[in-house]
Amino acid sequence: MPAGLGVSTRPVDDPGRLLDLLPDDRALCWLKGNDGLVGWGEVARFSTSGPHRFAEADAWWRSFTGRLAVRDEVRAPGSGPVAFASFTFADTSPGSVLIVPRVLVGRHGDQSWITEFSAGDGPSTVRVVAPVRASGPLHYTDGQLPVHRYRDAVAEAVRRMQAGALDKAALAHDLLAVANAPLDPRFLLRGLIRRYPSCWSYAVDGLVGATPELLLRRIGDCVQSRVLAGTSWSETAGASDVDALAQQLLGSTKDRHEHALAVDSLADAIRPLCTELRIPADPTVIALRNVSHLATDVDGTLDRRDPATLLQLAAAVHPTAAVGGTPRHAAVSLIAELEGMDRGRFTGPTGWVDANGDGELGIALRCAQLDGSVARLFAGCGVVADSDPDTEVREAAAKMLAVRDALEDSDH
Repeated sequence: MPAGLGVSTRPVDDPGRLLDLLPDDRALCWLKGNDGLVGWGEVARFSTSGPHRFAEADAWWRSFTGRLAVRDEVRAPGSGPVAFASFTFADTSPGSVLIVPRVLVGRHGDQSWITEFSAGDGPSTVRVVAPVRASGPLHYTDGQLPVHRYRDAVAEAVRRMQAGALDKAALAHDLLAVANAPLDPRFLLRGLIRRYPSCWSYAVDGLVGATPELLLRRIGDCVQSRVLAGTSWSETAGASDVDALAQQLLGSTKDRHEHALAVDSLADAIRPLCTELRIPADPTVIALRNVSHLATDVDGTLDRRDPATLLQLAAAVHPTAAVGGTPRHAAVSLIAELEGMDRGRFTGPTGWVDANGDGELGIALRCAQLDGSVARLFAGCGVVADSDPDTEVREAAAKMLAVRDALEDSDH
């Protein structure tokens, strides 16, 4: 850390559309509609890996913020020093990271603010905005796990579940989109936010996506989570289809069972850290542009004697059954064996954390890892004993369409 590093937050007038403030393709972003945080520049970065990556990141962040000179005129969640966070799914994968932006602009409802770092020479708000680059022509090629091998993996997982080896595993595959020039994350973000305004759109270190699933929100001693599991989709997009999909999901024994496993895993992991936990008896249905999901909003009260920070909570709950499986250890082992690929940060916790340990982490779904002119797209499904491999392949394709359409900007 540079000597004398300070950070100040002050309120500002309505800054307009936050996404338009991002000056270049090193985008840092966490937005739901036009509420959230965007940042640019880089004051500090912490990279970690392994089974203790959440604890190591939490310890580094506490140490970093503890040495700062902070002036915060807003004193709201997301003001003061903030780090954008993105963690790998697997303990064995490299690439988990915290990034502290030099400049951050936040908005929540009618309140907006700017946070700037300085090192004795005053804050730097110089911002030269480079034009957003469209993706241009794309061609697609197999990733590490082609579709036919993904189907085989699902079929094998179903066979083992029917034999009683485990209850659920969330299996995924990837696809590469290749452009003629480096891809701009801001272009993908614009497409995702326009199509999925009710999702949390994010960009951290080249991972760009829009997730409907909030793993954790921690504000003081309050913790919330939105659990999604159980999916249906239609080839058309009429209102009658949305209603029919909702009834289909709510009446599906397979989807209700898959959803209950995910809710139970989240609740079992977070309950020891709470003095109270509230779980609705029945799920609701969230309808998105391309799919519908069963959803349950869980909220709790943390133990006030020593409330867990956001990153400590993440360590306790990840991976939930929604993206790992049940039992956890058996499912994660099965995923490593049958997928045979490194997911990277797909299905890992992604979002932001502030100096109070507050923040939001979504599960990195509907996303692509951008690397120059190549985007690695991911999609997956929860597999249970009565899953049909062909249906799971079609479900994954429906989910992957979210990023494909946004990359291509096919309907703009």
